[in-house]
Amino acid sequence: MAGATFVLMLPSLDLDSLIRKYDVPTPRYTSYPTVPHWDVSSFTVDQWIGAVKKAYAESSVKRGVSMYIHLPFCENLCTYCACNTRITKNHGVESNYIRAVQKEWSLYKTILPYRPVLKELHLGGGTPTFFNPQNLDLLISSILSDVDIHSKHEFGFEGHPNNTSREHLRVLYDQGFRRVSFGVQDLDLKVQRTINRVQPFENLERVTVLSRQIGYTSVNYDLIYGLPFQTVETIQRTIEQVLTLMPDRIAFYSYAHVPWMRPGQRGYEKADLPADVEKRRLYETGRSLLLAKGYQDVGMDHFALPHDGLFRAQREGMLHRNFMGYTATETELLLGLGASAIGDAKYAYAQNIKKVEDYQKAVFSNTLPIVKGHLQTLDDLAVRRAILEIACQGKITQATLLQVADDDINGALLQFEMEGLIERNFDGYNLTSSGRLFIRNICGAFDRRLRKSTFTDSPVFSRAI
Repeated sequence: MAGATFVLMLPSLDLDSLIRKYDVPTPRYTSYPTVPHWDVSSFTVDQWIGAVKKAYAESSVKRGVSMYIHLPFCENLCTYCACNTRITKNHGVESNYIRAVQKEWSLYKTILPYRPVLKELHLGGGTPTFFNPQNLDLLISSILSDVDIHSKHEFGFEGHPNNTSREHLRVLYDQGFRRVSFGVQDLDLKVQRTINRVQPFENLERVTVLSRQIGYTSVNYDLIYGLPFQTVETIQRTIEQVLTLMPDRIAFYSYAHVPWMRPGQRGYEKADLPADVEKRRLYETGRSLLLAKGYQDVGMDHFALPHDGLFRAQREGMLHRNFMGYTATETELLLGLGASAIGDAKYAYAQNIKKVEDYQKAVFSNTLPIVKGHLQTLDDLAVRRAILEIACQGKITQATLLQVADDDINGALLQFEMEGLIERNFDGYNLTSSGRLFIRNICGAFDRRLRKSTFTDSPVFSRAI
């Protein structure tokens, strides 16, 4: 091909046809391989410990390590949610769970040969603000007492607009948190009632104003399109209300309808959900409004204002993606603490036991609560690099292609090029503006394990559109 000159005839782009074609179950690629495709049969905890030590040894003080803490409790079941949660109004569960997380951290400290430098910390859920501020303060104080904090650290947490208090925000701010993410999902009352997530706009406004008064520098909203009874008109009203508050970041996710995995989603019919082209128009409506207000399309479902660290990381080629989603921080080691939390030690992944009681029993027995994991092959690492390039940089280089390409991948890239979703350059391919709409599908073209998948009747991924 070197030196060849040819003209590729592109067909007229029928976006609706492409939407129908690519509206298939596709991973969000917070890892490669994705969890359903891990080779778990021969994985051992000792292999995980070895990978942790190796990744930690390669992690310099300059890069530091990351930590994710899963806090699974919620007072009510939001039926759209596919996260691992425990529904309870009994706040007596907080203390024992915190002790378990502290114990798990103590087990990891025996593995790490020297005091770690913590660069990234995120509290996810569940609902982290289910925990009272004093308990969160106790948890974070105990974690930070055993680390050095990186000069460019990023600490963030997820909060519910209905129960996040000034004290929550103040306590975590004083511990070094500067990012907060509020689950908004939708502001239409009919949609909220259907998904059991009623939260008035006034509550969102209250916590946003409080966050900025206290000093948080990045406020994110999670929004979802494709929920039952959403229309172009309701999405427009939601986005317009959101834009009166101008959050620094917005994650605008596609709803994952997996009622065979999440029984709570059986409360509404498939006919209540917008499908393929209609669903994509919800996204396009929101996206157009966000872009018109100055938000930048960072990547897979994420938008940020130009001053935000997420956009700056993308512009500088430093954007990363892991089990916490997009992040401006890349480290060699991500430790996941808490029930169902997932760790990434570069050469291996591991997931904790999901059931809270079993997780606690394991750690109080001085055992790392690993339930399954995956040891990375050389090919896995190469494919992961390819997917990260596409997801984070909107391109793939020729050097990376040489490491992963096969006939299936080359054929898929040619098809994407003919459809106007990618364009060839002197050093590989770039996504086009249309291609950014299908970024999950383009990443999926490199997923050899997905290609060999036997999932048919009950796919484990949400649809790409």
